[in-house]
Amino acid sequence: MYKKIDDRDIEYLRSFIPEGRILVHDEISHDYAHDELGGIEVKPDVLIYVLSTEEVSKIMKYAYDNEIPIVARGSGTDLVGAAVALEGGIMICTKRMNHILELDETNLTITVEPGVLLMELQAYVEERDLFYPPDPGEKSATIGGNISTNAGGMRAVKYGVTRDYVRGLTVVLPDGSIQHLGGKVVKNSSGYDLKDLVIGSEGTLCVITEAILKLLPKPDFSVSMLLPFLTMEKAIEVVPEILKSKTSLTAIEYMSLDTIISAEEFLGKKFPDTNYAAYILLTFDGNNMAEIESEYTKVASLCIEKGAIDGYFVDTDERKKSVWNARGAFLEAIKASTDKMDECDVVVPKSRVADFIKYTHEVAEITGLRIPSFGHAGDGNLHIYLCKDNLEEETWQKKADTAFELLYARAREYGGMVSGEHGIGYAKKPYLVKQVGDRQIELMQSIKKVFDPKNILNPGKVC
Repeated sequence: MYKKIDDRDIEYLRSFIPEGRILVHDEISHDYAHDELGGIEVKPDVLIYVLSTEEVSKIMKYAYDNEIPIVARGSGTDLVGAAVALEGGIMICTKRMNHILELDETNLTITVEPGVLLMELQAYVEERDLFYPPDPGEKSATIGGNISTNAGGMRAVKYGVTRDYVRGLTVVLPDGSIQHLGGKVVKNSSGYDLKDLVIGSEGTLCVITEAILKLLPKPDFSVSMLLPFLTMEKAIEVVPEILKSKTSLTAIEYMSLDTIISAEEFLGKKFPDTNYAAYILLTFDGNNMAEIESEYTKVASLCIEKGAIDGYFVDTDERKKSVWNARGAFLEAIKASTDKMDECDVVVPKSRVADFIKYTHEVAEITGLRIPSFGHAGDGNLHIYLCKDNLEEETWQKKADTAFELLYARAREYGGMVSGEHGIGYAKKPYLVKQVGDRQIELMQSIKKVFDPKNILNPGKVC
């Protein structure tokens, strides 16, 4: 059992956290009781906006000594309850730790605090002709949250995921000790890589307070194409052919017409084309426009040969805004189209993307649920949403449980995994157990115990 926060604890915390940065009980907004989807709601007893590693350390040590549960949170954009304080206690919010600390153009690294938003980081480096490739759809997420879930995004097919761009971390362990993992070096074979263990651990092992990130020179050119198809089958069946075409694509995104229509209605803006059942969005980038033209010509010809109706360049400012604003709004648009939803963030081998998306339509027929989808077809990470659409709560829960069981079972059959980039948190724990088995869960729990022997940090999550 954890210690229940009392007046003495609050008095101690207020002794070094000034008024305005510490809220207790009813002072805390309900927004901090849930994440983006709101599948579970529990408010912390104390919310603290931290400003430094040292503050985090002092809070953590006190919580550890007194066995008070503690959860770290950034923008709260996660979808699996990973930043919800299931046991109450203290919530550390890192949103005000939002400073860019150093840009090292010699080593091509940038050092940031965890509360820096992805969109702020990308804009900052691009103004300096540099490039931070990880590009998940939620641009208002914090870098700390991206690291905690090993976020991927649209450019992962060419550039990889967040883990590939984290060189070093400063973290605070549950006992309050401050540790520096990795650094600015490119290679490191010095014992176990604790840095990589922390990445993707969803705040269950430590609290990230600083990150050294790898940058690249900004590509000189970037070109996107939108390709419509008469049927969903034709659109997704072309993806393996694109991947075998020996071209270096930056992104291959799949989107269905119903998802696009939801985005149009949500944004109040028209998409360039809504006459067909499904679309593939391709992006190419590089420093040689002639090479890019050769690649997109080759891929466009292949797609038209395989059933694409046409190929539209996303080149004018108006078209860029309409396409990319719609793509960025898909999650919010689907959410706005129903009274409740849940998500299957499955990842499958690239060769099974088409099969899995087809299967989602079968599951929709079996369960009677509306199941829109979109995703990163180039790396097999699909975002599949189950919509309640005013069903009775008991009926919805039964149908959703059936759908999840079917979807995750098929993912396992295809050699896929429960989550591609959103993590496990609280909501997906049962499916992770079925995915990896008891022995791997035991190993994860053993690692958790080494980092956090009192289990005070983000309890009830992942394993």
